[in-house]
Amino acid sequence: MRVLVVGGAGYIGGSTMRVLAAAGHEAVAYDNLSRGHRETVPAGSLIEGDLGDLKKMAEILRSRRIEAVMHFAAYAYVGESVEAPSMYWQNNVAATLNLLDAMREAGVRKFVFSSSCATFGNPVKVPMDETHPQNPISPYGWTKMVVERILEHYGTAYGLRHMSLRYFNAAGALPDGSHGEDHDPESHLIPRVLLAILGRLPPVPIFGTDYPTPDGTCIRDYVHVQDLAEAHIRALERIETLPLHAYNLGTGTGTSVKEILDVAERVTGKRVPIEPGPRRAGDPPRLVAANARARTDLGWTPRITDIRAIVESAWAWHRRRHGG
Repeated sequence: MRVLVVGGAGYIGGSTMRVLAAAGHEAVAYDNLSRGHRETVPAGSLIEGDLGDLKKMAEILRSRRIEAVMHFAAYAYVGESVEAPSMYWQNNVAATLNLLDAMREAGVRKFVFSSSCATFGNPVKVPMDETHPQNPISPYGWTKMVVERILEHYGTAYGLRHMSLRYFNAAGALPDGSHGEDHDPESHLIPRVLLAILGRLPPVPIFGTDYPTPDGTCIRDYVHVQDLAEAHIRALERIETLPLHAYNLGTGTGTSVKEILDVAERVTGKRVPIEPGPRRAGDPPRLVAANARARTDLGWTPRITDIRAIVESAWAWHRRRHGG
């Protein structure tokens, strides 16, 4: 299948580009490089462009005979979304509408959307399945939920076949070392820890050590980026037949901040410099996915679930990229 990967120069989009190609699909990246990296896209596979350019996107969809679109090009910092909500609504919602209308104009009907567990807000039950109430607590979470609703309306009105995949905590690097996590600024815990060990970032801030968890630190569900990429292929292959439109992607197992620090020290053989601090507003004590529906409907089973293996893959990639 010929797939346009919007945001294909980013972390998850770039990983999915490679997994699509390995599965025999023809993947083309569309990215404005505002937060992506040109060098991460396989040679000859990048079209530089902006989601605001509806005419250009429609022409690319037609001329490349694109059959499906995967959309990863959202801004994704919760704190930044609170400080700059206009930027998030413009990029994550208005620009997505442009993309969907370009697809309508070009007659492309298959759409896989990068959504988030941030649509749920504070958990009322853990693990969290697809029936969990959606009550976002940040502009970022709201933009993801609103796009999910837009897709439902486009499906009813225009026949769009769509799937929303709600990630929990994406982590790790591709096992072959070809792609890993590289954000600026870096806010995700595992790369933040590893870059601090390498001396490229200051000590890791620990936001709260008094949560009602076994060791007092927050618990999150870390899902390997290769498994996320493979879930997108499963969704694409089943998008015409599945009645549900949204799936939670996680391992079903939680790991605390302290456990991540301990694993990182064992993997690297080095101490993690930390800076304990108070709780951060909006951080629930525990976020863990229930993934039974993805397993059943998508035939998706996360394979790299051991947290040490996830950290090891990230450490190998960061050492090659940054030295150490």
